Amino acid sequence: MAFTERYSIRSALLTKPSRRRSGELIDPGVRFIVAHDTGNPGSTASNNVSYYERSRNEKSASAHIFVDDREIVECIPALVNAPPEKAWHVRESRPADNLMFGFDANDAALGVEYCYGPRIDADEAYARYVWVIAYACFKFELDPRRSIVGHYFLDPERKTDPVTGLARSRRSMEQLQRDVESVFVECGGQLGAPGTGDVGVPASRQVVTTAKLNIRMGRPSRLAPVARVAPAGTRLDVVALVPGEAINNNAHWYQDASHGFFWSGAVRPA
Repeated sequence: MAFTERYSIRSALLTKPSRRRSGELIDPGVRFIVAHDTGNPGSTASNNVSYYERSRNEKSASAHIFVDDREIVECIPALVNAPPEKAWHVRESRPADNLMFGFDANDAALGVEYCYGPRIDADEAYARYVWVIAYACFKFELDPRRSIVGHYFLDPERKTDPVTGLARSRRSMEQLQRDVESVFVECGGQLGAPGTGDVGVPASRQVVTTAKLNIRMGRPSRLAPVARVAPAGTRLDVVALVPGEAINNNAHWYQDASHGFFWSGAVRPA
């Protein structure tokens, strides 16, 4: 099945081997997508890739794809260059990616950067950003409802992206997730198709509550009925990561084996 190519992706690969592009392959394959913004208002996709190339042996931070209102640029193999290679876009010492997906983001995820700010048309940049994330989900047989996470969620002490960039464009992380799902279907993807199962948290993962926590039934929302209350320090099994009601700008909820939902902001890795 083909995916509608609304936009082209320009290849401008960084030199390898270098600190920013080691040439190591993503193994065991792309398992999820990390949404970023550049944190540098006004810088274009080309500006960022050019800077990465100039400083390729000075710094290690990198990403696969940059998106602005004019183009989508791939600088580390991902969608138009094969096979996909690793990029260094999430701090490895943070445990949330392992808890949610079973892998370090740098080993198993694509990093997609959103460009925003003065002289960048927010609507055009956003449309390309949504499409390329949806295309990545299609290409790697990922369920867009389970496979997209914001950088801020993986490293909340240091990062706010892509929430900051999206806010400058009058959007939110929750809207991004909804729009990616819609574009995924519009362009030819099928939700629930073979290979696009629940890619979220593997069964047997555990978290520990950091405060008294309500376990909700029916849906991930504070308006859903409370099934039980877990005291602080309770270990809970997690089977999936799901989008839900945003609390303190965090719309990530966990689901347990009993189909109960609890907010991720009140737990830590076991």
